[in-house]
Amino acid sequence: MVADVVMDTLLDGIKLFPFLLITYLVMEYIEHKTSSKTQQIMKNAGKWGPIAGSILGVVPQCGFSAAASNLYAGRIITVGTLAAVFLSTSDEMLPILISEQVNPVTIIRILAVKVLIGMVIGFLLDLIIRRKKGTEKEEFRIEHMCDHEHCHCKEGKIFRSAFNHTLQIFIFILVISFLLNLLIGYVGEDKLAALISGKPVLGPMLSALIGLIPNCASSVVLTQLYLEGVLGAGAMIAGLLSGSGVGLLVLYRVNDDLKENLKITIMLYAVGVVFGILIEMLGIVF
Repeated sequence: MVADVVMDTLLDGIKLFPFLLITYLVMEYIEHKTSSKTQQIMKNAGKWGPIAGSILGVVPQCGFSAAASNLYAGRIITVGTLAAVFLSTSDEMLPILISEQVNPVTIIRILAVKVLIGMVIGFLLDLIIRRKKGTEKEEFRIEHMCDHEHCHCKEGKIFRSAFNHTLQIFIFILVISFLLNLLIGYVGEDKLAALISGKPVLGPMLSALIGLIPNCASSVVLTQLYLEGVLGAGAMIAGLLSGSGVGLLVLYRVNDDLKENLKITIMLYAVGVVFGILIEMLGIVF
């Protein structure tokens, strides 16, 4: 059985590789052309920051959530804008769904849900903060953008960046797919799915915890589990809402207020769990 799993995983991975490469080439090109513009839009958004943050955050750009953390640490953007970026950030979900040739309508629905939730939570947070105290701005030098992902985005070599990113995610997918296929083969797909998706509360709670892991592995795991039918829509959304790529990691590095960072982390987890449970209980599918 192990030999069959290895062969199936390799064949699926080989089919996926060119689609991943094309997807990342397009995204690298977009980022090289728009990265500075998107940051400027966020800076100038003011009270409409959550709208700009949630829409811009949904496009997986190298270090975009990290940039948002830096901008927030200098109070150039509000906590609501930061939350909107974190909640809408799809990290590796979008390129995987595209390369797996998932129905475009399904992809749009998933992204729309994340954008809408990001906007709503962002505005609510800003409203609460404004009622408690005014926002203060201070000088801050924006650094550390893509260094945390080692993606060489500043080198200007689009193909190299895209190929490196593709290779990293391709290896992640191969490893995760192999382990999933092995697990499904031994346990059984129905039993494994029932363990998580059969529990509308436990599933989102576990997925949201996975989402908090500050690297691309979490979004890869969650997306693959969803595509394999192991995770339900609510559990997947819970993990993808709480996940912010390396953004949360950078926030702890650049923002000196540990208590504030913990509150933002708890908020991400809570939002992911609450909306995940709602989607599971309402039986919403994408």
